[in-house]
Amino acid sequence: MTERLTSLSGLAPTAKLPLYDRGALTPGILHLGPGAFFRAHFAPFTDGAIAAAGGDWGIEVASLRTADVADHLNEQSGLYTMLVRDTAGTTAHVIGPILRAHVATRNPGDLLAKLEDPAIRIVSLTVTEKAYGFDSATGGLDLKHPDIAADLADRHAPRGVIGYLVEGLSRRRAKGIAPFTPLSCDNLPSNGAVLKRLVLDFAERVDPDLPQWIEDNVPFPSTMVDRITPASTDATYRDAERLTGRRDMAAIETEPFTQWVIEDHFANGRPDWEQAGALMVEDVSAYEKMKLRMLNGAHSLLAYLGYIGGYEFIRDVMDDAGLAALARRHMNAAAATLDPVPGIALEAYADELIARFANKAIAHRTYQIAMDGTQKLPQRLLEPASEAVAEGGKAETYAIAVAAWMRYALGADRNGESYELRDPRAAEIAARLADVPRNGGAVSKALFGLPGLFPPALTDNLGWTEDVANKLEILIQDNRLPLF
Repeated sequence: MTERLTSLSGLAPTAKLPLYDRGALTPGILHLGPGAFFRAHFAPFTDGAIAAAGGDWGIEVASLRTADVADHLNEQSGLYTMLVRDTAGTTAHVIGPILRAHVATRNPGDLLAKLEDPAIRIVSLTVTEKAYGFDSATGGLDLKHPDIAADLADRHAPRGVIGYLVEGLSRRRAKGIAPFTPLSCDNLPSNGAVLKRLVLDFAERVDPDLPQWIEDNVPFPSTMVDRITPASTDATYRDAERLTGRRDMAAIETEPFTQWVIEDHFANGRPDWEQAGALMVEDVSAYEKMKLRMLNGAHSLLAYLGYIGGYEFIRDVMDDAGLAALARRHMNAAAATLDPVPGIALEAYADELIARFANKAIAHRTYQIAMDGTQKLPQRLLEPASEAVAEGGKAETYAIAVAAWMRYALGADRNGESYELRDPRAAEIAARLADVPRNGGAVSKALFGLPGLFPPALTDNLGWTEDVANKLEILIQDNRLPLF
């Protein structure tokens, strides 16, 4: 069996290696959620920043749930391979800034100690939208979220991300240690502001003196992150081994394009990420809205239509000329809801997105993109749709996308085979649809009634809801994928 990737010595010459001394690194960042996207985005940017400008910005990572990734990283001294795939071929980059991985469920005290370590100046997050415990109806904590409920009941033994952040900041305040900067890298609009609101809401419920200290001392910069990162497959691991000469159980693959826009507000320094291509700005909102509405919105549209149409990968969906044209129509509709974005020509951005979606080297599953729909729809589709109908528009491509999600929510494909929704509200969705006739009007009415999901600007618009119902009826009754 091939030797495991555990050091930088003896690797194949086809592998690109870190351009700095890993042995001299000390940790300055704690990252929560070391999944594939973190390894394809945050860690490589930090790798490039250290190579260009140095600094004590090694990364320790922590998994709040499963141990697999953390274990693989520890077994490999924090090293892993990032494969960059395009039609010209595949390149292998060995990424080096990760120094250690924690598993919170095994040793929560270890993670809490790291949160109050003065050397840790940034605590970054890629935990997915559903982990925040955000109640879209109130704008604050979802008190029914299991992590929020458990952590409010026992604040000193947290298990969720908000509970850990508040306990870490509380301990620092009590010991006179400068705060870390919480840095959200998840696909939430105004992710820094959302994180701040949730942290303050939690803090107010457990310590009346803590919120003001957070307000006075802790910045919550927002970010916009963009890189298509499919789930790793056996081909990922085979190619990583072929290009590095080592077996790598933490290998990931991604596309050549990468973008990171960061509000430059930090409590105690940061890596020189701009040296690795990040854009440091005063306000990230225009960029994140562009990405959420044009890229993520079109991605969701293609994922739902593609999955129910029998397409496994987004690149396959893009082979259908009608669906590719629909994606471009949707991007144009999304662009019409945006203010100007500094330095970005929206038409050229849409062209670039179409090319990225069609990249034959990237196998991004429609089923992967389709998960967690109730967490993704509001910012990707429902908010811009509300703005469009308020301006008197038809918002037709949004109606198609919502109808496609509703068809997907039925949980059975064209052949009657069932599948798991993989949505935090899956049980609620199933209960609402249990005794509902399978027609567009009945199904759409049931799902429009999901509390806190659809804004009144849409549900009160009879023309738009009828359009959704009619399109859903077509998707339910016709085994061919209509082009609308």
